[in-house]
Amino acid sequence: MVYNADSPISTAIARDYSSRRGVTKIVRIQCADSAVNTANETISFADYKSRIAGPVSIFLAKHKEINFIVLTKGVPIRIDGGDTGSRDEQSTGNLHPSVDSYLAAIDYPIIQGAVKISIHGSGASGFGWLNRYWKATEPFTHAAFGGYLVTRLDGYTQADAEALVSRAIAAEKSPVPGEVLFDVQPIFKFTTDEVTSQPLTITGNIPDESDYGSWNADMVKAAGLLKSAQIPYELDTSETFVGGRSKLLGYFSWGSNDPKFTNEAYRSLQFAPGAIADTAVSTSARTFLPTTGGQSLITELIANGITGVKGYSDEPLLQAIASPSITMQRYTSGFTLAESFYAASRFVGWEDIVIGDPLCQAPASLRIAPK
Repeated sequence: MVYNADSPISTAIARDYSSRRGVTKIVRIQCADSAVNTANETISFADYKSRIAGPVSIFLAKHKEINFIVLTKGVPIRIDGGDTGSRDEQSTGNLHPSVDSYLAAIDYPIIQGAVKISIHGSGASGFGWLNRYWKATEPFTHAAFGGYLVTRLDGYTQADAEALVSRAIAAEKSPVPGEVLFDVQPIFKFTTDEVTSQPLTITGNIPDESDYGSWNADMVKAAGLLKSAQIPYELDTSETFVGGRSKLLGYFSWGSNDPKFTNEAYRSLQFAPGAIADTAVSTSARTFLPTTGGQSLITELIANGITGVKGYSDEPLLQAIASPSITMQRYTSGFTLAESFYAASRFVGWEDIVIGDPLCQAPASLRIAPK
């Protein structure tokens, strides 16, 4: 666990999590408190190296057995600078990776065979690492794959962040029946063949963003996997942006990129303990503080009961959004929340932020029944 000793909220969340999960490997850092204003959510590369990466690297060198890293509200979410991350296309300014994803790839530069690629599209340009855990079918270990699975306990408030852990524990103890909602937007057209071929693997540089229909196709494939496993789901293929659902155990949609999106529908969604989600929204994790305007935020889903969700601090391209089919296949098969999201994510050292207790596992009502 990594917490910011200069943030009372970060300190409190770390104390709460470590006591409930029995965590004893804790790194204390000191930097500007990102829980108090949006300016502090971004940290300079120099400060990142000295105040975050430095203490974390020293600790990791002494504890080779660590696989997961948990950050807390109060730790900055974005780096101003770095060797990977995105920036505005045609710009010569600094790259802006998320702190979380940069830490996930902290040792990638020295791993033999790790692949760094250039990424262009949707008005962004930059560099990232191909995730060595992408599509993995075994539990994650640092020794086998390199890097780390980094998640964050965050939300609008301290209570929101601590509730993520409460929900993870509740899901393990008292599972609640529910459905997984896939809100396909048919305006983004796709074919049956595209469903079969999902998710597409990336092996080199990316010259442009993938077609929007590909993520629709991946949602349809995920729904098919749940159908085969007899796990309840709703696949909505109407143009309507779906709201008014409760006790959801999973959620994938276009968020505010859906032409029919409404804040009212988005904020009306309610989730059962153990629920996980991703939305195909470029800046869904640009802030964890109250704000107005802009694209839809995953903080709304956290406030409404989600247990785990993936978001993006800056433009990631559609290729970076978690594959719904891999996420749900892994999660329903007994992989942890962290393993499920990272196995479904193509890049590290990029814009990704995974929210939730990394040890969380799907409730029994969302598990594939043993044969």
